[in-house]
Amino acid sequence: MKLRYLLSVFSIMLLASSLTAQNQISYPETKSVDQMDDYHGTKVADPYRWLEDDNSAETKAWVEAQNKVTFAYLDTIPQREAIKKRLTELWNYEKYSAPFKEGGKYFYYKNDGLQNQSVLYVADSINDKGRVLLDPNTLSKDGTVALSGISISDDGKTLAYGIAVAGSDWQEWRFRDVATGKDLPDVLKDIKFSGASWSKDNKGVYYSRFPNTEDSAKLTRINYFQKLYYHKLGTPQSEDNLIYERPDDKEMGVGGGVSEDGNWLIIYVTKGTSPKNMIYFKNLTMEKAPVMPLIDKFEADYTFLGNDESKFYFKTDKDAPRARIVAVDALAKDKKWTEIIPEAEETLQSVDFINNQFVLGYLKDAYTQIKIHDINGKFVRDVKLPGIGSAGGFGGKRSESETFYTFSSYNQPPTIYRYDMKTGKSEVFRKADVKFNPNDYEVKQVFYPSKDGTKIPMFIVHKKGLKMDGTNPTLLYGYGGFNISMTPGFSVSRLAWMEMGGVYAVANLRGGGEYGEKWHEAGTKLKKQNVFDDFISAAEYLIKEKYTKSEKLAIQGGSNGGLLVGAVLNQRPDLFGAALPAVGVMDMLRFHKFTIGRAWTSDYGSSENADEFAALYAYSPLHNIKKGTKYPAVMVTTADHDDRVVPAHSFKYAATLQKAQGGKAPILIRIETKAGHGAGKPTAKQIEEAADIYGFLMKSLGM
Repeated sequence: MKLRYLLSVFSIMLLASSLTAQNQISYPETKSVDQMDDYHGTKVADPYRWLEDDNSAETKAWVEAQNKVTFAYLDTIPQREAIKKRLTELWNYEKYSAPFKEGGKYFYYKNDGLQNQSVLYVADSINDKGRVLLDPNTLSKDGTVALSGISISDDGKTLAYGIAVAGSDWQEWRFRDVATGKDLPDVLKDIKFSGASWSKDNKGVYYSRFPNTEDSAKLTRINYFQKLYYHKLGTPQSEDNLIYERPDDKEMGVGGGVSEDGNWLIIYVTKGTSPKNMIYFKNLTMEKAPVMPLIDKFEADYTFLGNDESKFYFKTDKDAPRARIVAVDALAKDKKWTEIIPEAEETLQSVDFINNQFVLGYLKDAYTQIKIHDINGKFVRDVKLPGIGSAGGFGGKRSESETFYTFSSYNQPPTIYRYDMKTGKSEVFRKADVKFNPNDYEVKQVFYPSKDGTKIPMFIVHKKGLKMDGTNPTLLYGYGGFNISMTPGFSVSRLAWMEMGGVYAVANLRGGGEYGEKWHEAGTKLKKQNVFDDFISAAEYLIKEKYTKSEKLAIQGGSNGGLLVGAVLNQRPDLFGAALPAVGVMDMLRFHKFTIGRAWTSDYGSSENADEFAALYAYSPLHNIKKGTKYPAVMVTTADHDDRVVPAHSFKYAATLQKAQGGKAPILIRIETKAGHGAGKPTAKQIEEAADIYGFLMKSLGM
């Protein structure tokens, strides 16, 4: 009895010490300026405008001061090191990509376990381990240079590869001889949001770039007037041939790809992030052939799949919100479109063309189904998958019958299968060996009503035998935008969270692509509040069904998902115990003024339009923080080199929230240095960030 009493007293002392530590946080002073903007007659203050200049000495000092406070707080969490150690153990397993084939050779990525980046290998046969072709870990001493894309010539002799520094969206493309492993002298610069597509003779690539600027290190580089070029190997970039441009509209994006037979250049024209695009084409068998229009208005999404001479096959959502496959003779005067495979009840997300057959990847309530149809649209067979999860891959040439795909789920690490298109036989090719037992975890899908009655799917994952007593620490994740679907997939960091006793939930919100274009549009512009209602309803469902309670419930999202977390936190601060907005779009009145932000107006709208301003201003995370509100514990995460969602969003949001906090919970911002929006982040940094996040949640949720 005495021992129990002493332990109770000790526990109370620890709790008191923890609360005292929270109460004693002294945030860096953030200077306020007298900045007032007029939006259609509404005056809006922007006191932290100066933080938009992330290159200024003043802002850098602020970043350093904020990180000092944040890491001092994280250092007080005793479980943090143990979490990091376990994450490192779980992360340390061999990771492979599905192999793909070019010029009779097989290419694949492999990570030995804790390598910061995966290494590209080449092999002469499928049973040969091969040799290293490109190790991106050797591209820089500090690991800040990342591989951002590759393209291998059809003869398998030359590798084109893109690299990005410190997580930037800006890339340089280089070329490497596959046989010798040595780089060619060619270097292509000023590239962003572009791949490289090889010409039929394998002597050059088509790629897109932006106008050159004198100081390419600054984030103020030109993000307009993207143009499509052809680069011939062995010549300087200054001599590249301009293939297509749109001087009539600086915001249009232009990209191109060569058909598998090498005879056609298919040109995509886009605007913003809208899935709707225009299609042009060029006959590469004719010298000086003109660029011809095929679809010259933004009416729908068109994705080129392949061709039989001038008969082009497309996946499109024209007159089919969940998408279908159609064909057209591009050279016919009367371009009659023929339906090959009609719209299904499920959403058609991907199509591959192998063995003269279409491999269709459908989403059934946000998880994958694979169906195979012949060239005329006739159903051949289903590809049986191991369960509720995500499958992808199925790469290869139209004439080949061998392909590979990867399947994973929340409790199933990636397994690579070899698939025979002729027989329909799947066999395990490689299986990840992660140090855990998948049978210890349960994956379920539920459907809950949103505020307007719309049924929303949600995945819930946790250890088996969970007690539904309303006390489980729960992490709810969401995105809800840009036609992006949240599908089941394996994550080592999520596994660590569940090992700690946590529940992990992912809500498939409107604004995503889970149910086609109508589902996407229902979460855009003036309908964006639907996304927030869906997320709030997900939280209420988890509480109602006794998975958790408000004090034990955390929310998380990145980029557009960071916006989601920020908006929902303002609308229902009472509903959550912690919030983790990452690289979020927080200033909805000025997002279009930075780097590529103007492209997002297709989803968000713009403050330059009066009706859209009213909608944006009503939910903008930065502008709806209310002084004196008791906000739960918040840790904002961003990176100082993020040139997609510039860090000023998170800087201004965190400063405003710190000043407004009426409660005792911490408001912190963790700013990664020499990093960008997230892609290509080294393994070591991923582990450190995950350990900090889960340590923060342990303390915030009282775990």
